Amino acid sequence: MATSHAVQPVRISASTTWPESRAVSAGIGVVAFAAMTALGAYVRIPLPWTPVPVTLQTLFVSLAGAALGPVLGPASQGLYLAAGAAGVPVFAGGLGGLAYLLGGPTTGYLLGFVPATACTGWLIRRREAPGILWTLLSMAAGTLTLYACGVAWLVWSLNLPLAAALAQGLLPFLLGDAVKLCAAAGLVRGARRRTRRVFP
Repeated sequence: MATSHAVQPVRISASTTWPESRAVSAGIGVVAFAAMTALGAYVRIPLPWTPVPVTLQTLFVSLAGAALGPVLGPASQGLYLAAGAAGVPVFAGGLGGLAYLLGGPTTGYLLGFVPATACTGWLIRRREAPGILWTLLSMAAGTLTLYACGVAWLVWSLNLPLAAALAQGLLPFLLGDAVKLCAAAGLVRGARRRTRRVFP
């Protein structure tokens, strides 16, 4: 006589599925923001009075710091820089290579992506529920960090006086970056709760 066995339902813990896995979510966030920073480099507007072009990268740098936080945000930019140094054409103008990363006028800005995201992420995480003003100020602080790295590099690499470096490496970008900061702050504000759950 056949013995019947009750079929036990298979239970999969929610903590093992990919949306709930912290490690997988972190990896996806890091890769996604590295890719967005790379795509932002292809939106490139050269200016005749400065060797530094306008790109959309600063928008994604601000978003990476705010959404991913002070650890994963810099990790995303480190991945972006590593890909570019390895020769992947992810820098402005579709360029890549270690020589471009470390030997061009934009070196300070590119390397500054890492501390800029760390600054933004750290400040935003100081508040449990940051408002739009705190988010905007945090991103502005990250952008100032980026400017400091970029201008310092122009002074050192091109032997420019500080006033000339500021005129070429900061003043032309203030208005555009202000618009990008407002857009980024609005995007982060709308998705704040979801990003905190995924990237606490």
